[in-house]
Amino acid sequence: MASATLNIKVSPRRMLGAREAAEYCGIPAKRFPVECAVTPIAMPSGVKLYDMRDLDAWIDSLKSGDATGDDELLGKLG
Repeated sequence: MASATLNIKVSPRRMLGAREAAEYCGIPAKRFPVECAVTPIAMPSGVKLYDMRDLDAWIDSLKSGDATGDDELLGKLG
């Protein structure tokens, strides 16, 4: 009888550091600040964290074509 192991990573936290947010989105950490349009939230301690809900909304906007890139914004400005 064959057996299989299922490895599931569950994140009980809502807020992620930049490296964790990049991993969550599947983007290399070096490219994350350039590609991700989500603004991190400054916590009372001063550390900046990304809200998983904001990351999800950004990814959803990419799927639906609602995301606006820098080149498109510059084109609109003339």
